[in-house]
Amino acid sequence: MNREQLRRLLGDVRSGRTGVDRALEKLRVLPYEDLGFARIDHHRQLRKGFPEVILGEGKRPGQIAAILRRMKAASGNVLVTRVSPETAGKVRRAVRGLRHDPLSRTLVLLREKIRLQGRAPIVILAAGTSDIPVAEEAAVTATLLGNEVERVYDVGVAGIHRLFGEMDRISRAGVIIAVAGMEGALPSVVGGLVDRPVIAVPTSVGYGASFGGIAALLAMLNACASGITVVNIDNGFGAAFAAALMNRKA
Repeated sequence: MNREQLRRLLGDVRSGRTGVDRALEKLRVLPYEDLGFARIDHHRQLRKGFPEVILGEGKRPGQIAAILRRMKAASGNVLVTRVSPETAGKVRRAVRGLRHDPLSRTLVLLREKIRLQGRAPIVILAAGTSDIPVAEEAAVTATLLGNEVERVYDVGVAGIHRLFGEMDRISRAGVIIAVAGMEGALPSVVGGLVDRPVIAVPTSVGYGASFGGIAALLAMLNACASGITVVNIDNGFGAAFAAALMNRKA
């Protein structure tokens, strides 16, 4: 339940269109609903302005479907992250209206028009083509959270002129998300060129000495450019959520 839905419900009670018992039934699952294997936080949108997001990784298709059904009944748009194509197919057969994006590994249920809440575009940079799946997880998340998103891909420091050619677009950003594997240098370079918050996302892309993204993570944590925030390895979702909070209109 979001703020507008709660406002309408309270208005209906005040006007007599909805009885107190009916209103209590609608509010029964606040702040959470216990399904036994999961406790759905229906109150999160009221607290944070964004609904709870389902992490699909590690959950069985039946569990994801059960959570989706309850969220579908109680709230608006729903996002599921880290969903394999096999799991997505099973969940979509159980719950209608889901849109699957295999590149970002997301499932999206759109039941309400997305209201633009961002002050400016969130620009998402990907150092290489192999980093795009993580960048797309960020893009899908940021869009669903009410932001205009611009994608600038394959602009890593191995050919830094590619990045310089996009500086006009990058400079219009409210927040920049920079996704990079290998040595993770892209966020530090970008952070030294712009006056916007930069959220760095290390990816697990790279050869042996990248240690599954740890080399990029440590490089980003040690970046000399100011104003860089670092999230965990491959965490496009976390970067987008933080960016949406930074970019949200007052």
